[in-house]
This record gives sequence, C-alpha cells and structure tokens, in this order.
Amino acid sequence: MELDVKTMFVVTISVTAILGLLLIFSWYQHRKIEALAWWGAAHLVASVAVWMIGARGTIAVFWSVEMSNALLFLAAGMTWTGARLFDGNRISLIGLIGGALAWILAAQTTGFMHTPTGPIIFSSMIISVYTFATAMEFWRSRQESLLSRLPLIVMLSMHGVLYLVRIPLTLLTPVSENEPFFSSAWFGVIGLESLLYMIATAFILLAMAKERTELEHKAAAMIDPLTGIANRRAFLDGALRRLKQRSRDPQPVAALLFDLDRFKSINDRFGHPVGDRVLRKFSDIAVSELRSTDLLGRLGGEEFAAVLFGAEIGSASATAERIRKAFAEGDGTLHSYGVVASVSVGVAFVSADEPIDVETLLTRADEALYVAKARGRNRVEIADAYTESARNMQRVDKAPATAPADADPRLVAISMGLVPNSPMASDKAPLNQNIRRPVLASGGSR
Repeated sequence: MELDVKTMFVVTISVTAILGLLLIFSWYQHRKIEALAWWGAAHLVASVAVWMIGARGTIAVFWSVEMSNALLFLAAGMTWTGARLFDGNRISLIGLIGGALAWILAAQTTGFMHTPTGPIIFSSMIISVYTFATAMEFWRSRQESLLSRLPLIVMLSMHGVLYLVRIPLTLLTPVSENEPFFSSAWFGVIGLESLLYMIATAFILLAMAKERTELEHKAAAMIDPLTGIANRRAFLDGALRRLKQRSRDPQPVAALLFDLDRFKSINDRFGHPVGDRVLRKFSDIAVSELRSTDLLGRLGGEEFAAVLFGAEIGSASATAERIRKAFAEGDGTLHSYGVVASVSVGVAFVSADEPIDVETLLTRADEALYVAKARGRNRVEIADAYTESARNMQRVDKAPATAPADADPRLVAISMGLVPNSPMASDKAPLNQNIRRPVLASGGSR
C-alpha cells in the first residue's frame, strides 16, 4: 500500500496539535503536574515543525530545513524536560536547547550537513539521544508504582532504536542528490511511525499523570496530615491484612498502644501549635525505634498504636520502653517551651499458634494501657491472659481517677471492673475513653 505523503502531513499536523492542546487542558485541571504543560507545549512545537518540513519547496530552505528540525529537536528536549519535572528533577537549560543549538551550529559551520546523508544521520542521532534520555528519566523513578510507566519506557526505547537503525541503513543506501525529498521510502516509514508514536505517548502520558493523581489522593486519605504516619483507617486496614496473612505464616504478634499523658493540659496551657509539635515529636521517635516491617498509626487525638509482627514479648516490651524513655527525656526542643511530656504504653502479646483478630489484640493492649494510667502514667504495662468470665464482668463500682504507684494492678482491675463492649467495635469510637478498662496486668514497668 502506498502512503500519500501530503495526506499524512495534514493528519500528523492536526493530530499532534490536538494532542498538545489536550495535554495543556489536562495540565490546566491539574496544575500541580507541570510536566503536562511541557508535554503539551512540546506537541504544539512539533506540529509547527512538521508543518514547516511539509512546506519544503514553498518556503525558504532556512525555515523548511534548519529551523524546522531545530524546532523538532526543541520539542524532543521539552519532552525530556517534562519527564525530569514529572519525577521531581530540575530543568536543565543546556539539555533543553542543546540539540537545537547543535543542529543550527552544525548547519552553519560544517560541510557535512550539506551532503545528502549528513542531515539524516545527525538528526537521527539527536532524536535517539533525547528519546533514550527521556526513557532513562522514567526508568530511574520506576519505584513509583505507576502501571503506565513501563509501557512508556518500552515505547520510547523502540522509537530511539528506530532512529539508531536509520543511521547505518542511510549509509548503506545513500539518498541521491537528485531524488525528491518526499519520495524516500524511509520518509514514509518515519512519518507513519512518528505519528503513531506521538498519539500513543500522549495518551500514556495522560494515563500516567492520572495514575499519580489517584495515588496521591489515596495516600492523602490514608496518611495523618500532622504526623505523616498512617491514620486510623490505614492502620486498621494494614493490621487486618497482615493478620490474615499470619494464618498462612504463623508468627508471634505484639500490639503497643500509646497515650500521651495529660495532653489536653499541654494544649490548654501552651496552645495547639505546641501540642502539634509534641505529637510530631512522638511520631518521629516511634518511627525511629520501630522496624520497617512494623505498623504504626495515629488512632486519633493523642493516641497511637503499633503492631509488631514476629516480635516476642521481651522484644516488644523493650521497644515500648525505649519509645517511652526517649519521649520522656526528649532532645531539648520541647523543653525549650517548658513542656514536660510523657507517654503511657499498653502492650499485648500473642504467640504464633494463638489465633487473634485486630479488635481483640488492640482491646488487650488498651486494657493494659488503663493499668498504666491507673498506676501513675509514664510507664509500660503488659497484658496478662485472662478468662472469658473476667472479660464479661459488669462494672460494680466506679473506678478511682488514679491509683497509688505501689497498688496491686490486679486489685485495681477488680475495683474498676470491665466493660463488655469493646471500644474497637465501632470505627468511630475512640480507644481512649474517660474510664479505662484495665486487664489483669503484670506488675512493674518494662
């Protein structure tokens, strides 16, 4: 089948310009992704360059050959720059205009560019360099889970390979000086491939930008904006998912429940900005002390939780104590405000062969946290095993606001009673309530 060159030029110019406007319109809706504007502008510049190439013979050679190709290389540089911006890198002015400047300089100073094969070889080299550089930019940031990234890298690489193959083929089958420019077989192949390439890359770029926006929205819904750690929903979802996996790979699990002591008084006395600093400081300390495989989240207010998979009771309690001690000692940033902050910690542990769900595990840790509060705060308490009948006990007396530090935690638990309804039963119910339900805990700080 023979391709009509004029028709192909009209289609290429129109489609490329429309795609450029589509990319710019998409950027207008998502101003945060500046790369869309660069890719859209690149398509518009490329459409002008293709029009100038198609007008060869009707406009001056300077415009139809030198400037048209310079604009084409500038468009390639803009696409590469957009890839750098998309992955958070800075603009390189030399990289942006280097190809266009090299072409203009070579056209004005070297006789090589006035041979039939010289411009084809040199332009193919420039396009290949820009295309492979763009593919490399996307490859370097492949750790970002965007499904559209790999197809784009493959397409860019294939486009670059085509122009590389064009170089030896041009040397093997040189173009005659008397042969019309548009009659070359390679011209039809390159023109058709470039049209398909422009269409495919535009839609993949749009898909990739959409993917990133969706991931950012999803992450924003799962991250606590103040501390940068998982929020309540993300933490509970992650813990539920990991506990389901535990049925296939049994391992011990420990839950740590943290409650910052007298946090309301810190807010009332020093203001919410200082209170926010306290929350961020605690989350930073917890993140530094926990392993990368552990789950950490802010459940709400001043309450945090962590689930440690594969941790024995000794390791879990030691981790809780390190976090408690580091937060109590601080590094001077909070002390400069006159803030004395501490945290109480409840620890619950189950062995590898004991089935457990998220609600029960955190309830046990919550009950141990009650004991830590009742025994004077700023301490770690570990939940003991207790019977079903004890869990179903009804409240028989009001709990004391505090208990002496040397009080037997078992007597404290009996005096305070156990409430049958778990605070984890509803996703809206906070874990920390005014009256806590202590478990029969082991005495002493860990």
